[in-house]
Amino acid sequence: VQLQASGGGLVQAGGSLRLSCAASGRTYVMGWFRQAPGKERGFVAAISWSGSTTVYADSVKGRFTISRDSATNTVYLRMNSLKPEDTAVYYCAAALSLWAIGKHSQNSNKYDYWGQGTQVTVSS
Repeated sequence: VQLQASGGGLVQAGGSLRLSCAASGRTYVMGWFRQAPGKERGFVAAISWSGSTTVYADSVKGRFTISRDSATNTVYLRMNSLKPEDTAVYYCAAALSLWAIGKHSQNSNKYDYWGQGTQVTVSS
């Protein structure tokens, strides 16, 4: 499975962006992680294979929305009310095995494939 992420860019604080990640094959849980300069990669959001269950990091709850189109194997991350601290490279990830999203979604080791990353820069 290959993951192709897109949609990053430069935006002012308070603005919005939508990231997309297209998978070349069927996947189960899909997630977004991000890595800021000098920091470890951290969890942002995840969505179940059906799209019925979502999980968010506390730092993005109420501002970001993850969704997926199962027909096209594409996951989206709508980011509103962006803050300078959201600046990072955003990576999409996909799991090819079935596991409990509520228990494991924040563990990057549970994902099998990763996209190339897309830069999001939020200016103050």
